Amino acid sequence: MKKVLFFIPNLMHGGAEKVLVNLVNNLDRDKYDITVQTIFDEGVNKKYLKKDIKYKYIFKKLFRGSTTLFKLFKTKFLYKSLIKEQYDIVISYLEGPTARIISGCLDKNTKKITWIHTELYNENLFSIGFNSFEGAKSSYESYDKVICVSEKVKESFINISGIKQNVDVLYNVNETDDIIRKSKENIEDIQLNKSKINICSVGKVTEVKGYDRLAKIHKKLIDEGLDHNIYIIGTGEDEPKIRKYIKENKLENSFYLIGFKDNPYKYVSKCDLFVCSSYREGFSTAVTESLVVGTPVVSTLCSGAQELLGYNNEHGLVVENSEEGIYKGLKKLLEDKELLEYYKKKAAERGSFFSKEKTVEAVEKMLDEI
Repeated sequence: MKKVLFFIPNLMHGGAEKVLVNLVNNLDRDKYDITVQTIFDEGVNKKYLKKDIKYKYIFKKLFRGSTTLFKLFKTKFLYKSLIKEQYDIVISYLEGPTARIISGCLDKNTKKITWIHTELYNENLFSIGFNSFEGAKSSYESYDKVICVSEKVKESFINISGIKQNVDVLYNVNETDDIIRKSKENIEDIQLNKSKINICSVGKVTEVKGYDRLAKIHKKLIDEGLDHNIYIIGTGEDEPKIRKYIKENKLENSFYLIGFKDNPYKYVSKCDLFVCSSYREGFSTAVTESLVVGTPVVSTLCSGAQELLGYNNEHGLVVENSEEGIYKGLKKLLEDKELLEYYKKKAAERGSFFSKEKTVEAVEKMLDEI
């Protein structure tokens, strides 16, 4: 049995945190003795870890400046101080501080894996959590395997780092059966207006998700007489700014920030369309989940979008990553009900490709062969 550690900053409500829990919960317990360790004992996803997954943390509470603090110490010292047990495989499940700490493992009997969830397309992004670009490159070169969540993320990683050896793509694990079951639950806290097209999005309400520009596009479409509602499921620091825009433009009855939901799938499945307005993604968990429940998708051209929706819009609409691109994509589907119905069928077909069984099997094969 292989002793495996997954290391991540926290288990808060992000996509990477969620798919890590999905992954470890489904790995074969006869083959792997699994520990999840966080830097901070924070997050809604912690409660979803199965009882036989060992869990530990370093700090009880999140505090500002932790990334800077870790940079003061050598990687070897950090690893020895923070990762106290012996493992066969140690995995940093996010870029940044955890990747730097795990790179400090010098034990030849321990295999090191790092997971990349986003496009590291410039030196600044590549170096987050590290003291320099060179330091980041040296750390990543020490890994036995670099796992990227999409082909675009892989391409970006190779381009910026020059590292080509042992860089592979594995798709995120989604609890597809669970998602479908939960999607059938009734919505009780809000009333969807069935006389309008209902559009939704799920994600942290942060700048990178582009919800501020989505609100502007919504206003433009409403002003043109294309009646629809938009529901944002999530929470984050951009909320006050977006709420201010909604109020100033009298959009309170059509653009809704409904907060974080334990079960977003019941909302997504009952909406007519899902929109991903992000500036950047790795391989969007929310888009994947939307396809699983059969809700058509319009997504900006960011990492993973074409792998999910097709390079020629076979399974959904991939639009230019701009306000104009999102506006044109939404307008097209708001005006063409037949096309919207067509993409509903295509979404369900594509969703089956990302079944839990296939994605878990691929990860286990990698862990067995490393």
